[in-house]
Amino acid sequence: MAQLNQEQPEDAWQIEYLLDLTFGQGRASLSSYRLREGVAPLPELCLVARDDFGAILGTIRYWPVTVGTARRAALLLGPIAVHPTLQGEGLGSSLIRNSLRRAAASGWKRVILIGDEPYYGRFGFRNAPFLKFPPPTNPERVLALELVANAFNGVSGDVQPWTAIDEADTAGSERGQGTSCPAGKAADA
Repeated sequence: MAQLNQEQPEDAWQIEYLLDLTFGQGRASLSSYRLREGVAPLPELCLVARDDFGAILGTIRYWPVTVGTARRAALLLGPIAVHPTLQGEGLGSSLIRNSLRRAAASGWKRVILIGDEPYYGRFGFRNAPFLKFPPPTNPERVLALELVANAFNGVSGDVQPWTAIDEADTAGSERGQGTSCPAGKAADA
């Protein structure tokens, strides 16, 4: 059984290897990567799944972004990756469910991702034609999830990178403060 833990700095090389194995080395050219440039992922929401020997079998990361001219705070889910030999065994679902619970507990209201609705729909994600991602992005793959009822009401427009100004403007109002999961705390996958 895999253990879910908060990602640690020393995990970086294993995570990069897994992402390259899963998505290929050209993954950094995807539009979602432009929203991550110069922005740190949210460590309290970035999880890894480890086997009994400490090898990373899966990973999920979250990044802060803003939406529209009002620059409303949201989470960008991804990438999520599971080792190809373990795909279809529920590890990805476990990473998503656990991290979404942590995001809600941290006070985040909105989550956005680029993905397939038939897969992510089981977690509550729906097509979000009111959100615009940097090109080239297929608008049918832009999905959204409300962690709080009606969180996307009146929220629409361009999804943009997070900035230091956003950090100051949204502290405590649109997102959680502190961490919801202490470093190293494990959860069963």
